[in-house]
Amino acid sequence: MSRPPVRTASPGAMRFSLLGPLTARIDGREVPLGPRKQRLVLATLLARPNTPVPVDVLTDVVWPDDPPRTARKNLQVYVSAARALLGPVGSDGRERVVHGCGGYLLRIAEGELDTLRFGALARAGREAAERGDLPGAARLLRQALDLWEGPPLNDLRDSAGVAEEAGRLEARCLTVFEDWAEAEIELGRAAVAVDGLRDLVERHPLRERLRAAWMNSLHQSGRQAEALAVYDDYRQLMARELGLEPSPAMTALYRAMLGRGREARRPAAAPERPGPVVLPAGPGAFAGFREELRDLLAVLGGGAERMVVVSGPAGAGKSALAVRAAQLLADRFPDGRVLVRVRREDSTARDRADVLADAVRLCGAAGAAAGGPDATPTDGPAATADALADVWQAWLARRRALIVLDDVPDEASVRGLLPRSGACSVLVTARGQLPGLAPVHRIALPALADGEALELLGKLIGAGRLRTDPAAALRIVRACGGLPLAVEVSGMRLSVLRHLPLAEYADRLDDPAGALDELVAGDVSVRHRIASGWQDLADDDRRVLARLAELADDGGFTLDRASAALDCGERAAIRAVESLIDAGAVTSPAGEVTAHAALYEVPRLLGLFARDREGV
Repeated sequence: MSRPPVRTASPGAMRFSLLGPLTARIDGREVPLGPRKQRLVLATLLARPNTPVPVDVLTDVVWPDDPPRTARKNLQVYVSAARALLGPVGSDGRERVVHGCGGYLLRIAEGELDTLRFGALARAGREAAERGDLPGAARLLRQALDLWEGPPLNDLRDSAGVAEEAGRLEARCLTVFEDWAEAEIELGRAAVAVDGLRDLVERHPLRERLRAAWMNSLHQSGRQAEALAVYDDYRQLMARELGLEPSPAMTALYRAMLGRGREARRPAAAPERPGPVVLPAGPGAFAGFREELRDLLAVLGGGAERMVVVSGPAGAGKSALAVRAAQLLADRFPDGRVLVRVRREDSTARDRADVLADAVRLCGAAGAAAGGPDATPTDGPAATADALADVWQAWLARRRALIVLDDVPDEASVRGLLPRSGACSVLVTARGQLPGLAPVHRIALPALADGEALELLGKLIGAGRLRTDPAAALRIVRACGGLPLAVEVSGMRLSVLRHLPLAEYADRLDDPAGALDELVAGDVSVRHRIASGWQDLADDDRRVLARLAELADDGGFTLDRASAALDCGERAAIRAVESLIDAGAVTSPAGEVTAHAALYEVPRLLGLFARDREGV
């Protein structure tokens, strides 16, 4: 494949724009960006500046349905063309486009990309507003809005991946427009915002903050009847589409306008009350993961990262860790801490509208309080996922809350729930690593170390009993493979079977044919939990996992041994192992996963389950 022709430029003269059609200019002159697929790659890299973009994400953007076998090679050509266009190094002297961590990172300075300038101006405007400098805030926010030349990336939106990035950019613009309009209203200059607010409300009819600003601007401009009509239209729309009433803040604003003269006011705030806290009870016994918990608290508590993915196989303790972190972060998230389950009890994925409705209800968004804490947003016959998404995003945009999305099956299940703007943070738990989500902070949960597993077992059966036969206790936790759920179930069983010697129970777990049958306590079954993770795997991955589990009995396997056992070439073995690593079914405790000498492992209990299911 020949390389598309591009024009090389010095880094300092280049200016890119995403806030409208994708364009590049050198000294004011527009530069051709090559064929469409090359522009899709460049747009995706620019939409995530200074952040690694996985190859899989780029592939999905360019070839959403059926990528060719040469997809990776073609991507290399497109990225090479981007390097030629941008120049080999940036203004800081570092390499422009870097390949690593399974993706590409584009380094670009604020002055070279309009979205970065937009973000900087928006932040400066909000900081000015917080200092009480409303004229400065209005000026800076207007400068940010003036960078927009139309719907972002409107020439490439037929690609679903680019359309998603464009949607995020548009949501940021809406939030900044709301900030600017409220500043102008507060300054008594509502007339400058009226027309823009009306146009945006027509395009986003359920976005309450826009409605409130439009009401206020009409009211301040002496158009009281129109302002009250805006509220009445909104009330009817909410009842018809979602079966809800407007929020208490919106209702308070409406009532304040009745019979009043012109006033310059921000939307009336509802009486302050603590944000919703909807978290399951933490585990009675929690041990291990001290380093991972410290990492979570530092990242989410520090505010530098807004999204964390905690991954690990079924039963690894992801939900328990997430709940513990959410409990300890109460002071950092005054507007609420809420856990939303993304799967049903049978481990199948819930549909988008169902999850959004649950999130809206749990958080009390869109005035659910008007219907009581049990109000259900889907009561309205015409409720839609898109309408619920607007309500959800409006709630997130104005709060500092922590949302835990628990047991996420794939990237598509969670993207519509992530905040597009505002100060909320999201903690995702998933069995796989969800490589298509970026930028995120990732924490992969390892198996419990022997000492941590013994600590957990001791909390359940008592330290005294643990000391009666420490060698047998160690055999028990090792037979559990360090899986927290298995250790916990063992503890629950032993706490009831007080007569059972630890050594005898250890013997039962050491027997491959009966180990999973022993790991049942009431309605809690390790086999059932592993089976739910097994359902997530493709048929080929299940077959491969069963074969690799045989090798793991010898203390692990290398890529060479995997290749021999699977009767395939090295590249095919690498792809097979990496697919299972992404799914959380294979770990690499001894070295980096890219090293050919690395030692890989299949968790013991998962291996037993796989071999039993596949008849290996």
